[in-house]
Amino acid sequence: MRIQKITTLALYTTLALGIYGIESALPPLVPIPGIKPGLANIITLALLHRYTYKDTLLVLLSRILLSTLLFGQAMSLLYSLAGGLACLLLMVPVSRLLCRKHIYITSIMGALAHNLAQLLVAFCITKVSGVLVYCPFLILSAIITGCFTGLCCHFLLKYLPDQAIR
Repeated sequence: MRIQKITTLALYTTLALGIYGIESALPPLVPIPGIKPGLANIITLALLHRYTYKDTLLVLLSRILLSTLLFGQAMSLLYSLAGGLACLLLMVPVSRLLCRKHIYITSIMGALAHNLAQLLVAFCITKVSGVLVYCPFLILSAIITGCFTGLCCHFLLKYLPDQAIR
């Protein structure tokens, strides 16, 4: 990788980490555990739109590892990895299918994958089927927050340079 590209990806990682840090310091929006806006996903979406999926994966994994070290607990790493990887694994084909248009749909699909993957991890860890009661709430929150982060990314992309550093 060229130094300019490494520096740019490091800046995106720092930006995503900063957004995550601010979001984690805010009080919960609703009294249901696990529902957050996922604002750091704005950066993931922007990278997916302008860079390769490998670059996006590198920034995503860096943000997850650093946020766990700085803000989380060891258990949050498992939830974050499952949610983040499931999100990216679904957003890549959806983004390609939509020809990188309608980024809010890509975001909603990623949020759904993220929430469902985290719910699956919670079920596997606890072995309590009661956690599945959260599923309708997590689906609704994924649609709302996914739409919001997708629209934020749409407006962000208007201010980013058109050419990514390859």
